[in-house]
Amino acid sequence: MENFVKVNSHSHLLPYPEQVPSFMKKKEVFWIDADRKYMRQKNWQRPITDSSFFKNEKLEWMEKHNIHHSVILTLSQLYCNGMERDLCCDVQRFQNDFNASLQEEFPDKFTAGFVVQAAHMDHALQEIERCVEKLGLSLLCLPTHFPDGSDKWRSISDPIAEPIFELANKYGLAVEIHPYDAPKMINLRDNFWRFHLVWMCAQTADAYHMFTLRDFPEKYPNIRTAFAHGNQFGQVNLGRRSQGFVGRPDLFKDAVEPNKNVAVKNVFFDSIVHDVYSFRMLVDRQGVDQVIAGLDDPYPLGEIDMEGQSYPGKVIDEAVDSGFIFKSGRKKIWFDNVLNWIGGRRAIEIKDHMLKN
Repeated sequence: MENFVKVNSHSHLLPYPEQVPSFMKKKEVFWIDADRKYMRQKNWQRPITDSSFFKNEKLEWMEKHNIHHSVILTLSQLYCNGMERDLCCDVQRFQNDFNASLQEEFPDKFTAGFVVQAAHMDHALQEIERCVEKLGLSLLCLPTHFPDGSDKWRSISDPIAEPIFELANKYGLAVEIHPYDAPKMINLRDNFWRFHLVWMCAQTADAYHMFTLRDFPEKYPNIRTAFAHGNQFGQVNLGRRSQGFVGRPDLFKDAVEPNKNVAVKNVFFDSIVHDVYSFRMLVDRQGVDQVIAGLDDPYPLGEIDMEGQSYPGKVIDEAVDSGFIFKSGRKKIWFDNVLNWIGGRRAIEIKDHMLKN
């Protein structure tokens, strides 16, 4: 296997149990068992399926797989959807401070994201300013949807959320849009993992639908936005969206044609789509330059250590083996494209760290 620098754009990391503030367990927001077997919220638990959910073990895992740098996204459980303002402020301050501490301790290994909640706009704008100016962070993590306080869910690109994008554009931030909380939005029984396997993909496609129709890539040119999980459903849905736009123009007031924002230079898609046919459509639709290596590790739906089933970077390797991207394209997906998404001073810092080592 050829040797090249690998930067993973989509990784997750838990605090150690003792790092979680006591108020979060007391209020049943989020906590981790002392034996590190489960992460928990009120009426919810999820097994911690790999030791690399934690910092020291994550660094060992990265070294084992020759991954030189990882972007640590915020925990979806801490998006604070539907949470009252004061508690939301406390929870997100913990999450953002924790992530900032990772980047500060290991600037050569981790780039950290921070999160805000659009339902509490005054705090969201203040937190963006704090995270950028005080903590030195430059990656904003946003949920695909959020509840607006009236039992209605809105897309993150809804007009009431635009002050977030205006400030992000001012700062020239990278943005990650990631789905969560589908069971709160969709009235279906939670069986066969349907909310992760189907509805999370649909949430991302819906967010992309609104984001592109409202022309955010042109409206906010200084933002570089990445959609999680390759926006897999959004790639296959382009033709239907285009026909709908032409067939019912009365329903698309103040919208731009869906094809306008295909393959634009400030919208990226991570590679974690699980099969080479989906990956080919992603590359054919958006271009190889807009694809960034993302593993979604260490979750079971990520490209992790599964003998005979998965390993980090599997679908990118399969694309090379299938002949529809070159080895040079693989290197760009793992490095140049990720740095183009991160952008700004942080991308320069990462590149400098890589050159030194």
